[in-house]
Amino acid sequence: MTPKTSRRNTRTGLVLASVAVGMVGLAFASVPLYRLFCQVTGFGGTTQVATEAPDAIVDRTMTVRFNADVDPKLPWTFQPNQRQVSVRVGESGLAFYTARNLSEAPLTGTATFNVTPLKAGQYFNKVQCFCFDEQRLEPGQEVEMAVSFFVDPAIMDDRNLDEVKTITLSYTFFHSLDDDGENSGNTAENTRLDTQQSAAAHSGTPANN
Repeated sequence: MTPKTSRRNTRTGLVLASVAVGMVGLAFASVPLYRLFCQVTGFGGTTQVATEAPDAIVDRTMTVRFNADVDPKLPWTFQPNQRQVSVRVGESGLAFYTARNLSEAPLTGTATFNVTPLKAGQYFNKVQCFCFDEQRLEPGQEVEMAVSFFVDPAIMDDRNLDEVKTITLSYTFFHSLDDDGENSGNTAENTRLDTQQSAAAHSGTPANN
């Protein structure tokens, strides 16, 4: 083998090794990158997160419906306390869900979520939500959990959503993989109280504990 051929083979080997490393790195990064992409664009009905509702409220009413499901591997009941609410675009809305642990052991659940129509995801914002943290329920415990939300007034500028009058918010609870600690995320009760206090501060009315 000539020195020239040897150098060529070395360069080829380095290039192939770099490609392999890059593919491995991309595989590890693909999940968080995809999650970030969904959060930014609302792709797949992914909702957004906001610190507070906007000041502007638009004279356009949205009906928000609520759906609840539980993975068969998690022995809980889970349902919305109301079928739907009507809010104006930009107005803060508040809804409640109830969950109950049917088993004889403490269990921690985590909720996935999306909205339909999927294209509305980029305009549906949550201020507080039980889905932000894992929820731990003791045997037989039943809790009320809240979600505070609003529809971004920017939806008024999207002609592709002119016909949208109803948005469905769906949750599915799964058994958490991290179910070995007493302090695994906030409890459902703390999440409910935090949401009520946030909504009360926004509306100027006292919260009921």
